[in-house]
Amino acid sequence: MKSHLGRRPFSAMELHTLSHGYIYGDHRLPREQPKHWHFWLPLLAYYTGAYSDEIGHLQLTDIVKHDGHLCFDFHTHGKIKHRIVPVHKALLEAGLADYITLLKQRNETRLLFDLPSKSGRYSEKVRIWFSGEGERAGYLQKCDIPTVDQLGMKTAMSSLRLNFEQQIRIFAMQANSKDAFNYLMGFIDYPEDSFANIQLLDTVLQQVRNINPHVHWERFTARLSA
Repeated sequence: MKSHLGRRPFSAMELHTLSHGYIYGDHRLPREQPKHWHFWLPLLAYYTGAYSDEIGHLQLTDIVKHDGHLCFDFHTHGKIKHRIVPVHKALLEAGLADYITLLKQRNETRLLFDLPSKSGRYSEKVRIWFSGEGERAGYLQKCDIPTVDQLGMKTAMSSLRLNFEQQIRIFAMQANSKDAFNYLMGFIDYPEDSFANIQLLDTVLQQVRNINPHVHWERFTARLSA
């Protein structure tokens, strides 16, 4: 995998723990200040393979229809290429369409409207919330997942991209399309600027495993009002 040095994907058990953590449960933690992006960003990272900065920059206008498929248009990360990524059905089952409807009613323009940026970047705020900083525990620690394992390998929000990469590689190879893999990952190994067969991309992507079919944004909003 084309991963960060020393970074590893989450194990199957860790993915289960993350997707069944308090953010996706029914009760708010003491002193917790839940935000909508806390709910959506890990799911978007896992089901799209996008970096947190890319997800943070997503505008509602970046959610587009291509050949009948609802897709994300990622085009804001300098390290990897622009790409169209179909929306995984698990995100729709988690209430993405209802969430977007609310944002439009509120005249919001950015998908993760309540994720603040620092010097135009969203990854710093994400890193602190997800991985912690100093004495401040992050979502990983609160889920009893170490940020560094016994072999010195690290986990972070970008580890979810590695989980995406693992699965997409397999499913693209099964479809006999290395190009689909390189395109969905945004790798320069795919030399073109677009991918003509959106149906193929969707077929490959929809096979990414649903890590919690019971996740739903309305359940999260009930926590906000509790």
